[in-house]
Amino acid sequence: MTAPETLDHITTLIQEGEFFKLKKLLRTFQASELVALIENEEEREQLIIFRLLPLELATQVFEYLDLEVQRHFLENLAQDKITDILNEMSPDDRTALLEFLPANFVAELVQNLSEPERRVTLQLLGYPEYSVGRLMTPDYIAIRENWTVQQVLDFVRQHGGQSETLNMLYVTDARGKLIDDIRIREFLLAAPTTRVRDIMDHRFVQLTADQDQEEAIDIFRRNDRVALPVVSFEGILLGIVTLDDILSIREEEDTEDIQKFGGSEALDEPYLATPLLRLVQKRAGWLVVLFLGELLTASAMQFFEGELQKAIVLVQFIPLIISSGGNSGSQATSLIIRAMALGEFTLGEWWRVLRRELLGGIMLGLILGVVGFARIAIWQSITPIYGPHWLLVASTVGVALVGIVLWGSIAGSMLPLILRRLGLDPATSSAPFVATLVDVTGLIIYFTVALVMLRGTLL
Repeated sequence: MTAPETLDHITTLIQEGEFFKLKKLLRTFQASELVALIENEEEREQLIIFRLLPLELATQVFEYLDLEVQRHFLENLAQDKITDILNEMSPDDRTALLEFLPANFVAELVQNLSEPERRVTLQLLGYPEYSVGRLMTPDYIAIRENWTVQQVLDFVRQHGGQSETLNMLYVTDARGKLIDDIRIREFLLAAPTTRVRDIMDHRFVQLTADQDQEEAIDIFRRNDRVALPVVSFEGILLGIVTLDDILSIREEEDTEDIQKFGGSEALDEPYLATPLLRLVQKRAGWLVVLFLGELLTASAMQFFEGELQKAIVLVQFIPLIISSGGNSGSQATSLIIRAMALGEFTLGEWWRVLRRELLGGIMLGLILGVVGFARIAIWQSITPIYGPHWLLVASTVGVALVGIVLWGSIAGSMLPLILRRLGLDPATSSAPFVATLVDVTGLIIYFTVALVMLRGTLL
């Protein structure tokens, strides 16, 4: 049965009240298939389908549902069903959900958790927002260095079902301090009588509970791990962070940067879930700032009004000048912000960035300058619309383009670095902001070049 046919069949079973048949059918689906199925249904059908799932499968499905759908379920499901699901959820996924909910709702939900799960949840929620502590799960396997491989494997068989991942095992001392991490393949390949201490190399990577999540993303990327241990200041093992949580945070960070890059504040909720007035509020601030910035463009043109009246031909090239500078600045901003996010250079290497953009800006400006000069020359040969001084006009446009593209490249590359140095988010120097800045200064460069090159002829 194809996906559309399956969806129609389920809808038919719901309409006919054949819930026993539907319950049997739903058990044949994988969790990922049920997630896609539920998110494609209307809200009423979503609740019916979810209520018919067995607890274990319902928990798996719930963890992967969109946060907005999760919140809808929490508001409409029976209290005992909600409690059972929250108790079965992994602590890190449960924490991510609770962060999304109103404080009074969270307090009620936490109160209904079992004692062990409530203790873990309150501990995770007690860490600063955006810290690694909010992501970690206490479900891991810890072993001792004096154990044999056989003891380790027996322990894994007995307790591994509750662990978030079995890829890595963590060696701790009597106080719970982390002293090594070992891949489970090492135990599978070693003799049963081998001691853990004989396999250890004392080389491991760790995170601290109060560490920023963005730092954790970078550490995961550099070390190619599926999980990393989280320790306290004293080195006590508190939990682990897995790659799926890091990927979720990476997606959130990228989404926030892209939204800011478009000249808007980052949204706190999915686009369609954000109230219209709040959406307008998020976008209006930057639009007003950019609009006021563009008013300076009008001021610059008023300042050079006399020159424009004498050489009206210059007006034709203003859109060309403005767009070229803004485009070069936006390009540079995009490249630098992404390079900073990937850790390709540090703030101390700003001079290397400046040198590259100086050389690159000159070369790009020369390319556009030659194209602009050629365009005027070709049009003049077809229709002499630029008058007897067309060569000077073409040279003015060409030279101005070199200066404006160079300035756009420098401004676009340095602004993110300056913001980072001030402790601000580099994504704030969005493409529209850089474009507006370069628009105003580009006009000043253009008319200044025109005053120098056309003095005594058109001016």
